[in-house]
Amino acid sequence: MKSPKNKEYYLTLSIETSCDETSAAVLKNGREVLSNIVSTQIDIHKKFGGVVPEVASRKHVENIDIVIEEALSGAKINLKEIDHIGVTYGPGLVGALLVGISSAKAMAYALDIPLVGVNHIEGHICANYIEDKNLKPPFLCLVVSGGHTHLVHVKDYGIYDILGQTRDDAVGEAFDKVARALGLSYPGGPVIDMLSKKGNKAAIHFPRIYLDEGSLDFSFSGLKSSVLNYLNSQRQKELPIKVEDVAASFQEAVIKVLVDKTIKAAKQTKVDTIVLAGGVAANSGLREALLQETKKEKFHFKYPSLKLCTDNAAMIGCAAFYNYQQGKISDLYLNAVPNLKLGK
Repeated sequence: MKSPKNKEYYLTLSIETSCDETSAAVLKNGREVLSNIVSTQIDIHKKFGGVVPEVASRKHVENIDIVIEEALSGAKINLKEIDHIGVTYGPGLVGALLVGISSAKAMAYALDIPLVGVNHIEGHICANYIEDKNLKPPFLCLVVSGGHTHLVHVKDYGIYDILGQTRDDAVGEAFDKVARALGLSYPGGPVIDMLSKKGNKAAIHFPRIYLDEGSLDFSFSGLKSSVLNYLNSQRQKELPIKVEDVAASFQEAVIKVLVDKTIKAAKQTKVDTIVLAGGVAANSGLREALLQETKKEKFHFKYPSLKLCTDNAAMIGCAAFYNYQQGKISDLYLNAVPNLKLGK
């Protein structure tokens, strides 16, 4: 791998504003995090039951300069020491993305240093490089978040083969919708995970959606509808609803399909390592199920710490570093691509 420069080490300033976290980080050689500042908007959007794009964009505008300053200060780095700037340009909310992109372009232009656009999904995958300094491709990655569900064969740094993805709702989206139907707070994933520990996962049999024979794609819309139908039926019959059992049974149906398809994909690609990434990677039930199944099937299993599961700029900085090393540099016409696909 050739580097555009001949330096002992490289400093990356990275920015992430794809949804409702304003984040900036400074990394050394892509894997050593010198600072990682995250300003979350969860409390703001909680009263709406989900992220309001216009509100998110305004809060990014208010927070972006402060967060960048904190990242530089925390890393004890002067802005002029930065070698390149990485920024998420998709997928995500277009208004939110534009805030980060505008800041990154302005600094890259003023400092006359390279600008590196990063795919948000790639960032989630790269969080594992930060967590495990010895992790190298190839491996299989299950990316699960509020907006994405992907099975990715990571063949090399920056080289991805999408083996499967959701055909409708992302897994995190399904968690949030079921949580809302149960009258639980936003974000729904952590609440359902917590309640599942108190419930009986075999109490209600919700469908496991496997789609066509041999398919590695996912579908959670039908499962979500099944939960809603169950709740409506119980209410119409004036029968009790044990929220913990519904949460546990729903989560079990999700996990079963995710784990089965992940193991199947790993066997097909003949990798020896399975990696987990994305916000839903924080789900304790999913982690434990994959841990048990990978041990049984003799795969190595890697996953990021909780702070690297949710959106953060450190993972974007890691991806930016490897893109930079490969000469993948953006120009100042870089724009937001809300439906950006991995590998495009």
